[in-house]
Amino acid sequence: MTITGLNEQNIREISKIKDEDKWILDYRLKSYQLFNKLDMPKFGPKIDIDFNKIIYYKDKVNELDSSWSCINPSIRSEFEALGVISSEQYMSGMGVQYESEVIYHNMLEELVEKKVIFTSIEVAMKKYPSLVKKYFTKIVGTAENKFTALNGAVFSGGSFIYIPPNTTLERPLQSYFRINSKAMGQFERTLIIVDDNSKLHYIEGCTAPTYSDSSLHAAVVEIYVGKNSYCRYTTVQNWATNVLNLVTKRAVVEENGSMEWVDGNIGSSITMKYPCCVLKGDNSSGKCITIGVATHKQILDSGARMIHIGKNTSSTIISKSIARLGGNASYRGKVEIKKSATNSHAMVKCDSLIVDKNSKSDAYPTNICSTKESSLEHEATVSRINDDALFYLMSRGITKERATELIILGFIDNFTQELPMEYAVELNQLLSKNL
Repeated sequence: MTITGLNEQNIREISKIKDEDKWILDYRLKSYQLFNKLDMPKFGPKIDIDFNKIIYYKDKVNELDSSWSCINPSIRSEFEALGVISSEQYMSGMGVQYESEVIYHNMLEELVEKKVIFTSIEVAMKKYPSLVKKYFTKIVGTAENKFTALNGAVFSGGSFIYIPPNTTLERPLQSYFRINSKAMGQFERTLIIVDDNSKLHYIEGCTAPTYSDSSLHAAVVEIYVGKNSYCRYTTVQNWATNVLNLVTKRAVVEENGSMEWVDGNIGSSITMKYPCCVLKGDNSSGKCITIGVATHKQILDSGARMIHIGKNTSSTIISKSIARLGGNASYRGKVEIKKSATNSHAMVKCDSLIVDKNSKSDAYPTNICSTKESSLEHEATVSRINDDALFYLMSRGITKERATELIILGFIDNFTQELPMEYAVELNQLLSKNL
Protein backbone atom coordinates (compact mmCIF):
# COMPACT_ATOMS: atom_id res chain seq x y z
CA MET A 1 0.00 0.00 0.00
CA THR A 2 1.16 3.53 -0.86
CA ILE A 3 -0.29 6.52 0.99
CA THR A 4 -0.01 9.84 -0.85
CA GLY A 5 -1.25 13.19 0.40
CA LEU A 6 -1.56 14.73 3.84
CA ASN A 7 -4.95 14.54 5.57
CA GLU A 8 -6.49 13.08 8.71
CA GLN A 9 -7.76 9.97 6.97
CA ASN A 10 -4.27 9.07 5.71
CA ILE A 11 -2.76 9.69 9.15
CA ARG A 12 -5.32 7.35 10.71
CA GLU A 13 -4.53 4.77 8.02
CA ILE A 14 -0.80 4.90 8.80
CA SER A 15 -1.56 4.38 12.49
CA LYS A 16 -3.90 1.49 11.66
CA ILE A 17 -1.31 -0.24 9.47
CA LYS A 18 1.15 -0.02 12.34
CA ASP A 19 -1.43 -1.27 14.86
CA GLU A 20 -0.62 1.57 17.24
CA ASP A 21 -1.99 2.27 20.69
CA LYS A 22 -4.46 5.12 21.05
CA TRP A 23 -1.94 7.50 22.65
CA ILE A 24 0.19 7.37 19.51
CA LEU A 25 -2.74 8.05 17.19
CA ASP A 26 -3.80 10.94 19.44
CA TYR A 27 -0.27 12.33 19.22
CA ARG A 28 -0.30 12.05 15.43
CA LEU A 29 -3.63 13.88 15.11
CA LYS A 30 -2.54 16.64 17.49
CA SER A 31 0.67 17.05 15.48
CA TYR A 32 -1.34 17.33 12.27
CA GLN A 33 -3.45 20.11 13.79
CA LEU A 34 -0.26 21.95 14.75
CA PHE A 35 1.17 21.44 11.27
CA ASN A 36 -1.84 23.18 9.74
CA LYS A 37 -1.39 26.18 12.05
CA LEU A 38 2.37 26.65 11.69
CA ASP A 39 4.02 28.69 8.93
CA MET A 40 7.01 27.68 6.86
CA PRO A 41 10.38 28.80 8.31
CA LYS A 42 10.93 32.55 8.13
CA PHE A 43 14.69 32.15 7.70
CA GLY A 44 16.95 30.35 5.27
CA PRO A 45 16.18 29.28 1.71
CA LYS A 46 12.69 29.38 0.27
CA ILE A 47 11.10 25.93 0.48
CA ASP A 48 8.48 25.07 -2.10
CA ILE A 49 6.66 21.80 -1.29
CA ASP A 50 3.31 20.50 -2.44
CA PHE A 51 2.55 18.38 0.63
CA ASN A 52 -0.31 16.60 -1.15
CA LYS A 53 2.07 15.10 -3.72
CA ILE A 54 4.40 13.50 -1.18
CA ILE A 55 4.24 9.75 -0.47
CA TYR A 56 3.92 9.51 3.32
CA TYR A 57 3.95 5.76 3.63
CA LYS A 58 4.98 2.86 1.45
CA ASP A 59 4.20 -0.68 2.51
CA LYS A 60 6.93 -3.03 3.64
CA VAL A 61 9.07 -4.39 0.82
CA ASN A 62 10.45 -6.93 3.26
CA GLU A 63 9.48 -8.21 6.69
CA LEU A 64 11.86 -7.22 9.46
CA ASP A 65 14.69 -9.75 9.72
CA SER A 66 18.07 -10.21 11.38
CA SER A 67 19.65 -12.09 8.46
CA TRP A 68 20.67 -10.51 5.15
CA SER A 69 19.92 -13.82 3.41
CA CYS A 70 16.23 -13.24 4.14
CA ILE A 71 16.20 -9.74 2.62
CA ASN A 72 14.86 -9.30 -0.93
CA PRO A 73 17.83 -10.02 -3.26
CA SER A 74 17.48 -6.80 -5.28
CA ILE A 75 17.38 -4.71 -2.09
CA ARG A 76 20.26 -6.65 -0.60
CA SER A 77 22.27 -5.91 -3.75
CA GLU A 78 21.66 -2.17 -3.29
CA PHE A 79 23.08 -2.25 0.24
CA GLU A 80 26.01 -4.40 -0.88
CA ALA A 81 26.85 -1.79 -3.53
CA LEU A 82 26.59 1.00 -0.94
CA GLY A 83 29.02 -0.84 1.35
CA VAL A 84 26.46 -1.08 4.15
CA ILE A 85 26.65 -4.83 4.57
CA SER A 86 30.45 -4.94 4.65
CA SER A 87 30.56 -2.16 7.28
CA GLU A 88 28.52 -4.25 9.72
CA GLN A 89 31.63 -6.14 10.82
CA TYR A 90 32.87 -2.97 12.53
CA MET A 91 29.61 -2.36 14.43
CA SER A 92 27.99 -3.61 17.62
CA GLY A 93 24.64 -3.57 15.86
CA MET A 94 22.91 -2.33 12.72
CA GLY A 95 19.44 -1.24 11.63
CA VAL A 96 18.41 -0.52 8.03
CA GLN A 97 15.36 1.43 6.91
CA TYR A 98 14.11 1.18 3.32
CA GLU A 99 11.44 3.75 2.43
CA SER A 100 9.01 3.84 5.38
CA GLU A 101 9.97 0.75 7.38
CA VAL A 102 12.96 -0.81 9.12
CA ILE A 103 13.68 -4.05 7.23
CA TYR A 104 16.87 -5.27 8.90
CA HIS A 105 18.02 -5.26 12.52
CA ASN A 106 20.77 -7.12 14.29
CA MET A 107 22.86 -6.71 17.44
CA LEU A 108 25.72 -8.57 19.12
CA GLU A 109 24.61 -11.05 21.77
CA GLU A 110 26.87 -9.43 24.38
CA LEU A 111 24.80 -6.23 24.10
CA VAL A 112 21.63 -8.18 24.82
CA GLU A 113 23.32 -9.54 27.95
CA LYS A 114 24.15 -5.95 28.98
CA LYS A 115 20.44 -5.10 28.56
CA VAL A 116 21.14 -2.62 25.77
CA ILE A 117 18.02 -1.87 23.71
CA PHE A 118 18.47 -1.17 20.00
CA THR A 119 15.33 -1.45 17.93
CA SER A 120 12.90 0.56 15.80
CA ILE A 121 10.84 3.29 17.43
CA GLU A 122 7.61 1.40 16.64
CA VAL A 123 8.80 -1.76 18.39
CA ALA A 124 9.96 0.31 21.37
CA MET A 125 6.56 1.97 21.68
CA LYS A 126 4.97 -1.47 21.96
CA LYS A 127 7.55 -3.19 24.17
CA TYR A 128 8.79 -0.31 26.34
CA PRO A 129 5.98 2.29 26.39
CA SER A 130 6.81 3.78 29.81
CA LEU A 131 10.45 4.31 28.83
CA VAL A 132 9.52 5.89 25.50
CA LYS A 133 6.90 8.18 27.08
CA LYS A 134 9.45 9.44 29.62
CA TYR A 135 11.61 11.00 26.88
CA PHE A 136 9.55 11.15 23.65
CA THR A 137 8.94 14.82 22.58
CA LYS A 138 10.53 16.06 25.84
CA ILE A 139 13.67 17.22 24.03
CA VAL A 140 12.24 18.32 20.66
CA GLY A 141 8.76 19.80 20.99
CA THR A 142 6.22 18.96 18.31
CA ALA A 143 5.22 22.61 17.90
CA GLU A 144 8.78 23.90 17.39
CA ASN A 145 8.45 24.24 13.62
CA LYS A 146 6.31 23.05 10.73
CA PHE A 147 8.54 20.06 10.05
CA THR A 148 8.70 18.76 13.63
CA ALA A 149 4.87 18.84 13.54
CA LEU A 150 4.87 17.06 10.17
CA ASN A 151 7.18 14.39 11.54
CA GLY A 152 4.89 13.94 14.55
CA ALA A 153 1.91 13.38 12.27
CA VAL A 154 3.43 10.87 9.85
CA PHE A 155 6.63 9.50 11.47
CA SER A 156 7.61 6.01 10.38
CA GLY A 157 10.73 4.05 11.22
CA GLY A 158 13.79 5.35 12.99
CA SER A 159 15.84 4.00 15.87
CA PHE A 160 15.30 3.64 19.60
CA ILE A 161 18.41 3.09 21.71
CA TYR A 162 18.70 2.70 25.46
CA ILE A 163 22.13 2.29 27.06
CA PRO A 164 21.73 1.22 30.72
CA PRO A 165 23.79 2.83 33.52
CA ASN A 166 27.48 1.88 33.76
CA THR A 167 27.60 0.47 30.22
CA THR A 168 30.23 1.18 27.57
CA LEU A 169 29.88 0.07 23.96
CA GLU A 170 33.30 -0.61 22.47
CA ARG A 171 32.01 -0.45 18.88
CA PRO A 172 29.39 1.84 17.32
CA LEU A 173 25.76 1.14 16.58
CA GLN A 174 24.71 2.03 13.04
CA SER A 175 21.48 2.85 11.20
CA TYR A 176 21.15 3.34 7.45
CA PHE A 177 18.27 5.11 5.71
CA ARG A 178 17.43 4.68 2.04
CA ILE A 179 14.84 6.51 -0.10
CA ASN A 180 14.27 4.66 -3.36
CA SER A 181 11.04 6.06 -4.86
CA LYS A 182 9.99 9.23 -6.65
CA ALA A 183 8.37 11.89 -4.43
CA MET A 184 8.95 9.68 -1.38
CA GLY A 185 8.95 11.22 2.07
CA GLN A 186 11.01 9.69 4.85
CA PHE A 187 10.10 10.73 8.37
CA GLU A 188 12.10 8.62 10.78
CA ARG A 189 12.02 9.33 14.50
CA THR A 190 15.13 8.56 16.53
CA LEU A 191 15.24 8.54 20.33
CA ILE A 192 18.51 7.76 22.14
CA ILE A 193 18.95 7.51 25.91
CA VAL A 194 22.48 7.13 27.29
CA ASP A 195 21.93 6.58 30.99
CA ASP A 196 24.36 7.59 33.75
CA ASN A 197 28.05 6.59 33.50
CA SER A 198 27.65 5.12 30.01
CA LYS A 199 29.11 5.60 26.54
CA LEU A 200 27.74 5.31 22.97
CA HIS A 201 28.86 6.06 19.43
CA TYR A 202 26.00 6.00 16.91
CA ILE A 203 26.53 6.25 13.15
CA GLU A 204 23.87 7.21 10.62
CA GLY A 205 24.10 6.95 6.83
CA CYS A 206 21.58 8.24 4.25
CA THR A 207 21.29 7.88 0.47
CA ALA A 208 18.78 8.23 -2.35
CA PRO A 209 18.94 7.88 -6.16
CA THR A 210 18.07 10.86 -8.34
CA TYR A 211 14.56 11.23 -9.78
CA SER A 212 12.82 14.09 -11.54
CA ASP A 213 10.31 14.47 -8.68
CA SER A 214 11.59 15.84 -5.38
CA SER A 215 11.74 13.71 -2.25
CA LEU A 216 11.45 14.95 1.32
CA HIS A 217 13.45 13.92 4.36
CA ALA A 218 12.12 15.45 7.59
CA ALA A 219 13.51 13.55 10.57
CA VAL A 220 13.58 14.30 14.29
CA VAL A 221 16.37 13.13 16.60
CA GLU A 222 16.19 13.37 20.40
CA ILE A 223 19.15 12.39 22.59
CA TYR A 224 19.39 12.28 26.37
CA VAL A 225 22.92 12.11 27.82
CA GLY A 226 22.95 11.20 31.51
CA LYS A 227 25.39 12.13 34.28
CA ASN A 228 29.04 11.32 33.49
CA SER A 229 27.98 9.87 30.12
CA TYR A 230 29.18 10.35 26.56
CA CYS A 231 27.43 10.18 23.21
CA ARG A 232 28.73 10.75 19.71
CA TYR A 233 26.31 10.93 16.78
CA THR A 234 28.01 10.68 13.38
CA THR A 235 26.14 11.36 10.14
CA VAL A 236 27.38 11.01 6.58
CA GLN A 237 24.51 11.81 4.21
CA ASN A 238 24.69 11.59 0.44
CA TRP A 239 21.10 12.34 -0.54
CA ALA A 240 20.47 12.88 -4.24
CA THR A 241 20.13 16.46 -5.44
CA ASN A 242 16.34 16.19 -5.67
CA VAL A 243 15.93 15.59 -1.91
CA LEU A 244 14.87 18.30 0.54
CA ASN A 245 16.74 17.52 3.76
CA LEU A 246 15.01 19.29 6.69
CA VAL A 247 16.04 17.78 10.01
CA THR A 248 15.76 18.72 13.70
CA LYS A 249 18.37 17.22 16.04
CA ARG A 250 18.84 18.02 19.72
CA ALA A 251 20.53 16.60 22.81
CA VAL A 252 20.11 17.40 26.50
CA VAL A 253 23.29 16.85 28.50
CA GLU A 254 23.32 16.30 32.24
CA GLU A 255 26.07 16.88 34.83
CA ASN A 256 29.59 15.95 33.60
CA GLY A 257 28.07 14.57 30.41
CA SER A 258 29.45 15.08 26.92
CA MET A 259 27.72 15.19 23.53
CA GLU A 260 29.42 15.29 20.13
CA TRP A 261 27.81 15.77 16.72
CA VAL A 262 29.91 14.88 13.66
CA ASP A 263 27.86 15.88 10.63
CA GLY A 264 28.70 15.47 6.94
CA ASN A 265 26.34 16.80 4.24
CA ILE A 266 27.09 16.23 0.57
CA GLY A 267 23.81 15.76 -1.30
CA SER A 268 20.25 17.21 -1.36
CA SER A 269 18.95 20.27 -3.18
CA ILE A 270 18.29 22.07 0.11
CA THR A 271 19.67 21.16 3.52
CA MET A 272 18.52 22.88 6.72
CA LYS A 273 20.10 21.22 9.74
CA TYR A 274 21.41 22.66 13.02
CA PRO A 275 22.33 19.98 15.60
CA CYS A 276 21.90 21.33 19.13
CA CYS A 277 23.29 20.65 22.59
CA VAL A 278 21.44 21.89 25.65
CA LEU A 279 24.14 21.87 28.34
CA LYS A 280 21.83 21.52 31.30
CA GLY A 281 24.14 19.98 33.89
CA ASP A 282 27.16 21.55 35.55
CA ASN A 283 30.50 20.66 33.88
CA SER A 284 28.74 19.33 30.79
CA SER A 285 30.18 19.82 27.30
CA GLY A 286 29.07 19.86 23.69
CA LYS A 287 30.90 19.70 20.39
CA CYS A 288 29.70 19.91 16.79
CA ILE A 289 31.94 19.40 13.76
CA THR A 290 30.23 19.84 10.40
CA ILE A 291 31.29 19.64 6.77
CA GLY A 292 29.06 20.58 3.88
CA VAL A 293 29.50 20.68 0.12
CA ALA A 294 27.13 22.74 -2.04
CA THR A 295 27.42 22.33 -5.80
CA HIS A 296 25.31 22.82 -8.94
CA LYS A 297 22.91 25.32 -7.28
CA GLN A 298 22.52 23.28 -4.12
CA ILE A 299 21.70 25.29 -1.00
CA LEU A 300 23.34 24.16 2.21
CA ASP A 301 22.08 26.06 5.26
CA SER A 302 23.59 24.36 8.27
CA GLY A 303 25.44 24.94 11.50
CA ALA A 304 24.84 24.21 15.17
CA ARG A 305 23.29 25.48 18.39
CA MET A 306 24.80 25.39 21.86
CA ILE A 307 22.70 26.44 24.86
CA HIS A 308 24.66 26.77 28.13
CA ILE A 309 22.59 26.47 31.31
CA GLY A 310 24.81 24.68 33.84
CA LYS A 311 27.94 26.10 35.47
CA ASN A 312 31.43 25.34 34.10
CA THR A 313 30.03 24.21 30.75
CA SER A 314 31.97 24.27 27.49
CA SER A 315 31.11 24.03 23.81
CA THR A 316 32.90 23.95 20.47
CA ILE A 317 31.45 24.46 16.99
CA ILE A 318 33.69 23.81 13.98
CA SER A 319 31.99 24.38 10.62
CA LYS A 320 33.65 23.70 7.25
CA SER A 321 31.76 24.48 4.05
CA ILE A 322 32.66 24.24 0.37
CA ALA A 323 30.77 26.00 -2.44
CA ARG A 324 31.37 25.28 -6.12
CA LEU A 325 29.63 25.46 -9.52
CA GLY A 326 26.93 27.84 -8.31
CA GLY A 327 26.40 26.27 -4.89
CA ASN A 328 25.51 28.23 -1.75
CA ALA A 329 27.00 26.96 1.51
CA SER A 330 25.96 29.02 4.54
CA TYR A 331 26.60 28.79 8.27
CA ARG A 332 23.70 29.53 10.60
CA GLY A 333 24.31 28.98 14.28
CA LYS A 334 23.47 30.11 17.77
CA VAL A 335 25.44 30.04 20.98
CA GLU A 336 23.73 31.25 24.13
CA ILE A 337 25.37 31.32 27.53
CA LYS A 338 22.62 31.84 30.09
CA LYS A 339 23.07 33.93 33.23
CA SER A 340 23.19 30.71 35.27
CA ALA A 341 26.11 29.33 33.21
CA THR A 342 28.92 30.99 35.15
CA ASN A 343 32.54 30.10 34.41
CA SER A 344 31.58 28.67 31.00
CA HIS A 345 33.30 28.93 27.63
CA ALA A 346 32.18 28.63 24.02
CA MET A 347 34.21 28.63 20.81
CA VAL A 348 32.92 28.91 17.24
CA LYS A 349 35.13 28.48 14.17
CA CYS A 350 33.62 28.81 10.69
CA ASP A 351 35.69 28.28 7.55
CA SER A 352 34.27 28.56 4.03
CA LEU A 353 36.02 27.67 0.79
CA ILE A 354 34.59 29.16 -2.42
CA VAL A 355 35.92 27.33 -5.45
CA ASP A 356 34.67 29.58 -8.27
CA LYS A 357 33.06 32.96 -9.02
CA ASN A 358 29.55 31.48 -9.43
CA SER A 359 29.32 30.21 -5.85
CA LYS A 360 28.71 31.93 -2.53
CA SER A 361 28.93 31.47 1.20
CA ASP A 362 27.20 33.43 3.95
CA ALA A 363 27.34 33.34 7.74
CA TYR A 364 24.47 34.11 10.14
CA PRO A 365 25.87 33.75 13.66
CA THR A 366 23.94 34.58 16.83
CA ASN A 367 26.14 34.75 19.90
CA ILE A 368 24.72 35.71 23.30
CA CYS A 369 26.65 35.75 26.58
CA SER A 370 24.54 36.83 29.56
CA THR A 371 27.19 36.62 32.27
CA LYS A 372 30.50 38.46 32.67
CA GLU A 373 31.98 35.37 34.29
CA SER A 374 31.97 33.40 31.02
CA SER A 375 33.56 33.84 27.59
CA LEU A 376 32.60 33.31 23.99
CA GLU A 377 34.95 33.27 20.97
CA HIS A 378 34.03 33.38 17.29
CA GLU A 379 36.42 33.00 14.35
CA ALA A 380 35.40 33.05 10.69
CA THR A 381 37.27 32.84 7.39
CA VAL A 382 36.14 32.89 3.77
CA SER A 383 38.73 31.95 1.17
CA ARG A 384 39.22 30.82 -2.41
CA ILE A 385 41.48 28.17 -3.90
CA ASN A 386 44.99 29.59 -3.59
CA ASP A 387 46.55 30.13 -7.02
CA ASP A 388 50.08 29.67 -5.63
CA ALA A 389 49.14 26.33 -4.09
CA LEU A 390 47.58 25.23 -7.39
CA PHE A 391 50.67 26.32 -9.33
CA TYR A 392 52.97 24.46 -6.93
CA LEU A 393 51.04 21.20 -7.22
CA MET A 394 50.67 21.48 -11.00
CA SER A 395 54.40 22.14 -11.34
CA ARG A 396 54.88 18.67 -9.81
CA GLY A 397 52.92 17.10 -12.67
CA ILE A 398 49.53 17.01 -10.94
CA THR A 399 46.52 18.01 -13.04
CA LYS A 400 44.54 21.09 -12.07
CA GLU A 401 41.47 18.96 -11.21
CA ARG A 402 43.48 16.63 -8.97
CA ALA A 403 45.32 19.56 -7.37
CA THR A 404 41.99 21.25 -6.55
CA GLU A 405 40.72 18.01 -5.03
CA LEU A 406 43.82 17.66 -2.84
CA ILE A 407 43.47 21.22 -1.55
CA ILE A 408 39.83 20.64 -0.67
CA LEU A 409 40.56 17.33 1.08
CA GLY A 410 43.23 19.12 3.10
CA PHE A 411 40.70 21.83 3.98
CA ILE A 412 38.40 19.27 5.65
CA ASP A 413 41.13 17.10 7.15
CA ASN A 414 40.19 17.75 10.78
CA PHE A 415 36.65 16.57 10.01
CA THR A 416 37.71 13.27 8.42
CA GLN A 417 40.01 12.61 11.39
CA GLU A 418 36.88 12.42 13.56
CA LEU A 419 35.38 9.58 11.48
CA PRO A 420 35.96 5.83 11.79
CA MET A 421 38.49 4.77 9.16
CA GLU A 422 35.96 3.09 6.83
CA TYR A 423 33.74 6.20 6.91
CA ALA A 424 36.66 8.55 6.28
CA VAL A 425 37.50 6.54 3.17
CA GLU A 426 33.86 6.62 2.07
CA LEU A 427 33.65 10.39 2.61
CA ASN A 428 36.80 11.01 0.57
CA GLN A 429 35.37 8.89 -2.24
CA LEU A 430 32.07 10.77 -2.14
CA LEU A 431 33.85 14.12 -2.17
CA SER A 432 36.01 13.05 -5.11
CA LYS A 433 32.86 12.22 -7.10
CA ASN A 434 31.31 15.57 -6.24
CA LEU A 435 34.30 17.82 -6.90
